[in-house]
Amino acid sequence: MQISMEKIKQCMRRAAAGGELTLGFFGGSITQGSLATQEAYTYARRVFAWWEENFPQAEFHYVNGGIGGTTSHFGVSRVQEHLLMYAPDFVVVDFSVNDEAQEGAFFQETYEGLLRRILSAPSQSAVLVLNNVFYDTGVNAQDYHNAVAGYYGVPHVSIRDTVYKEICDGVYKKENLTSDNLHPNDEGHRLVAQEIIKLLARCKQDLENGRQEENPCGQRPEYALLPPLTANAYEHALRLTIANSSPKLSGFRVDAREKCGRLDHFKNGWTGKAVGDKICFEVTASCIAVQYRKTIRKPSPVAKVTLDGNAQQAQVLDGNFDEDWGDCLYLQPILHHGMYQAHRVEIEITEAQEPVATPFYLMSLIIA
Repeated sequence: MQISMEKIKQCMRRAAAGGELTLGFFGGSITQGSLATQEAYTYARRVFAWWEENFPQAEFHYVNGGIGGTTSHFGVSRVQEHLLMYAPDFVVVDFSVNDEAQEGAFFQETYEGLLRRILSAPSQSAVLVLNNVFYDTGVNAQDYHNAVAGYYGVPHVSIRDTVYKEICDGVYKKENLTSDNLHPNDEGHRLVAQEIIKLLARCKQDLENGRQEENPCGQRPEYALLPPLTANAYEHALRLTIANSSPKLSGFRVDAREKCGRLDHFKNGWTGKAVGDKICFEVTASCIAVQYRKTIRKPSPVAKVTLDGNAQQAQVLDGNFDEDWGDCLYLQPILHHGMYQAHRVEIEITEAQEPVATPFYLMSLIIA
């Protein structure tokens, strides 16, 4: 399908006329702003500043839905709460370094569900896909992400094909752009923003030159929500938390502390400490995943999750994190494309060293 910039140009027309627009950014840690020394230096804020500088007559609102260490699987379940409820007019989406390249089939499906959810929202947002990259290897998920974006006519900007290529060509030294080969520093964020701004500037120049995109049938210039490219089981994924579910508790306790914003992760979940503590959900779904905390503050209990009483296929949920960068919002699928029917999900603490430094923390179930 032909890539269309018309939705972005519609936003620019409204901005030029003094309109009021909301600009949204949705993704992982790079979108959240990791390793930038201040928020103004993040790629998201730099792109937002470009809109403000180029359309001073307009009023803009900023929404950042970035959460570090998360994939489009989590993204599709939280996009309403962290992005779409604000009715964004323009959205940048990036999960290209968090959706694993080697798990293409699974994450292409969750990514398509996320894009379809944004594209079908009442706000009819102009969408731009961003592909960040691992700067030491050039690995990212852009091949299957962009296949989805292109299928729906959504434009995309690739850091692998621009900044990373220039690193390989000797234009930049990667150590000047990132300290961990993944998260950009201030200069790295500037270059990421620059690539997005190049596309936006081309759109603005086309408008100023009176250049129109071909629209031979006279239809509204919006993305065509075609039949799904994948099995698309995750488009309507639902995140079950203490706000919308009442599992049976046998030792697990509800965390009643008040949650303050999207980055206050480990609140309003369920905790277990002792061997034998259990929590049980009854859900109707064909896809189920357990979202729990892996912590660097060890030891934390180890649990098992049993689906429909099948003890032989129980999976381990280890609350201890092998990395050192911080606690992880870990998401572990336990059913993918199963039968859409009632399922029983039981989680039980099986190991707990004394003293427990950090309780096992269950954040949610994500079902589809």
